[in-house]
Amino acid sequence: MEASRGKDRMAGHLVHPRNPVGRWQRGDQHTEIRSVGEWFGVGDADPATVRDAFVELWKALKIHWSDVVLMGSPSQTGRDLWTRTIPAKTGAKWADGYPVMSEEIRGLMHATAGQGRTELILPPGVPEQLPRLVELDRTFAYAKHTWASGVGAPRRITPAAFAAMSDKEKTNALYAPSHWQVRVTVPDGWEHVGILPAPAAGDRAWEYPSQGGRTFVTWAGGAELNVALNNPIAPWRIEILDGLVWQSGDPLKAWSKKLKDAWSLLQSKAELHGDERGREAARLASRGVRSILLYGIGGFAQRPRIVTGTVPVGQDAPDGAQIIGIDGDTIVWQKNSGFSRDPNAHPEWSAGVWSGARAALLSTRMREDDVSVGALHLPARTVVAFRTDAIYTTADVAWPYHGNPGDYLRKGHIPWELSAPRSEDELLSHQAIGREALAEMQEATR
Repeated sequence: MEASRGKDRMAGHLVHPRNPVGRWQRGDQHTEIRSVGEWFGVGDADPATVRDAFVELWKALKIHWSDVVLMGSPSQTGRDLWTRTIPAKTGAKWADGYPVMSEEIRGLMHATAGQGRTELILPPGVPEQLPRLVELDRTFAYAKHTWASGVGAPRRITPAAFAAMSDKEKTNALYAPSHWQVRVTVPDGWEHVGILPAPAAGDRAWEYPSQGGRTFVTWAGGAELNVALNNPIAPWRIEILDGLVWQSGDPLKAWSKKLKDAWSLLQSKAELHGDERGREAARLASRGVRSILLYGIGGFAQRPRIVTGTVPVGQDAPDGAQIIGIDGDTIVWQKNSGFSRDPNAHPEWSAGVWSGARAALLSTRMREDDVSVGALHLPARTVVAFRTDAIYTTADVAWPYHGNPGDYLRKGHIPWELSAPRSEDELLSHQAIGREALAEMQEATR
């Protein structure tokens, strides 16, 4: 959230349930207080260990960026590090920067490109009593989906233009970095989870229709459409209504590779360090690298700026402003002020990573093991929930795990019968129990 500042000392706070940000200004002095959880999700770590984690993070990044600076947030740090990977050689393609999409396209991406999949499946979609609950979490998942992104101005694909393409051209368009408006029909007799997101009631809320025979209109990335068309159960019917197709490039590849290398180094240090506090600091630092990539990708989306401000009670707020609170004799307001002219705004990159990650949550191939993994490779009615990069299931599967980005790690396991969660709070409670139970089982087998 962006905020007006100046004389208005109440403006600028970001109210967030996990990582709030407090901002104050007096004269030319500006103070910002952020949660360290934004970087590390620290849990019970003490301040000295957190300090050591920042040092370890800086040292790991310095190997790849000699002038690295840890900025005020992971997002700011990620964007700053990325700018240092833009081709600088005279005459190199994109040396002058990557083209920023028009405000119209940026607005479209903001309205139609969701982020991670969060869904709780209630009975009768799952049994009332679950035989067990297993948490399978994709390790450093977004790093797996940064190898190709759209660059340049997109090509508009109308229904007539798509229909006139050859089968090979249609396949190439759907596998290219792309964003499509489609009319979707779920196959009759479909009994598994939904594949494509559809707008739901609420602020930027999404649902995943799965009722056989249901038809709906939505926007989705090419990665998700390919899963809908080529999933292991039954192909969905897709009618193209509109589309944007970009030239394929690799603007995030060098940045992501450096971060993956730093993450791998810290992961190894966390396993091999002889001192317990050193291990914890390295583990937290590896989470810091994950946050830099995760929030850095989100930062490319460049949501519309929300300006906050105050006026005395009895005085009108600016046109178009929404009143969000009253503090004594002061009214607090906020207003959407549109998109900033940021040369590094690339929602098409964020949308592509998010679409790829949602698709891999459903089906992806581990080529080195010749195994397909993901929710659609589990039996029907065994998927209880999705939370961004994690699947919660009653299936006791053993997918290969090598510790690589995108691999599914068994992170929690409740090996006894339990009631299906009915709310996010209940799911999070099950998550905590499952992680503790798995840790105890692993400790007992050492």
